[in-house]
Amino acid sequence: MRALTWHGTRDVRVESVSDPEIINPRDAIIKVTSTAICGSDLHLYDGVIPGMQSGDVLGHEFMGEVVETGASSTLKKGQRVVVPFTIACGGCFHCAVQQYSACENSNPVEKQDMSATLYGHPMAGLFGYSHLTGGYSGGQAEYVRVPFSDVGPIIIPDHLEDDNVLFLSDILPTGWMAAENADIGPDDTVAVWGCGPVGLFAIQSALVMGAAQVIAIDHYPHRLELARKLGAKIINFRETNVREALMEMSGGIGVDAVIDAVGMEAHGFAIDNMLDVVKQKVGVGADRASALKQALLAVRFGGRVSIPGVYGGMTDKFPLGALMEKGVQLRTGQTHVQKYLGDLLAKIEDGTLDTTFLISHHLPLEDAATGYRNFKEKQDSWTKVVLRPGMEAGAAGASTTRTMEQV
Repeated sequence: MRALTWHGTRDVRVESVSDPEIINPRDAIIKVTSTAICGSDLHLYDGVIPGMQSGDVLGHEFMGEVVETGASSTLKKGQRVVVPFTIACGGCFHCAVQQYSACENSNPVEKQDMSATLYGHPMAGLFGYSHLTGGYSGGQAEYVRVPFSDVGPIIIPDHLEDDNVLFLSDILPTGWMAAENADIGPDDTVAVWGCGPVGLFAIQSALVMGAAQVIAIDHYPHRLELARKLGAKIINFRETNVREALMEMSGGIGVDAVIDAVGMEAHGFAIDNMLDVVKQKVGVGADRASALKQALLAVRFGGRVSIPGVYGGMTDKFPLGALMEKGVQLRTGQTHVQKYLGDLLAKIEDGTLDTTFLISHHLPLEDAATGYRNFKEKQDSWTKVVLRPGMEAGAAGASTTRTMEQV
């Protein structure tokens, strides 16, 4: 089959690899119909996530048709399913309390040592995301093996198009959980750093949850415009002192809740961030946490801090004093996707949530390397890339590319 494979920093290729096979009775094989490039895929593309091996198949946002099942799978051939990026067994302590992204059994024992050393406990398995998380082949491919297929995938009704539901695999529940972790009340002012796909869905979710005002912070004009159209107020951090603006917009008390949807590759020319960029490039310190540091200083005393942005290693010059002295509540973690699937699918069907507004491009799988390059280098206009394995190579012209004006 054809699949997108990783070969080093900013070197991804579509090439022929072996077809996946049923290994465990709970497995299923999915023929991928749509798959997306995630912002966290760019951390792999940029080479800042450890544990990658040449030839690894990327992709953790995907959906498709069931074409083969193991003896214990509850899926049936022909069903359309969206697959969570978190792999969960459904039977361990954490799965029993719906903390699926902390599953104890989905990361094979031989892969657990590195993450156990880094984090104190081994991570759960994730699709297409480093051997820290199991080394599972991802879904930017024609076919993919889905372990524990009786726990994760959600069956999709035929009347819903792929674009309506694809993001149930990751970024929609990630944005929703980010807002939920911010414990939003009806009088709250919520500030969201980052208007990438997760940030935009966090903004949409916070508004659905009843926040009085949501403030979006970024420097890309088109992404800020998408946030404004959702109903957020916007701050361009290239043009405005963010902390002063947030104090003014919150009546001088500080915002009630902050959401860091940026993660380990923050932009900006603040001195601390420029030093972090240098350290990341030479391998000293793995995370550029400038957005999180700003968020901790901007939140009010007793406020809430939610971190959906991905961090992988260490950072320094961290405002630990602000975290303690302000008495904030801090919640973070990989998304427990399986917990949210049913409710979010219902909100898509009844029109509460729109999942299509941020899609900027549809490309054939064969053009995936182009998609990665532009998603990385043209972030203002390439807001979300959906890959279609069955789409003819080179077919992504005006009829298949959603332009900025159409969004």
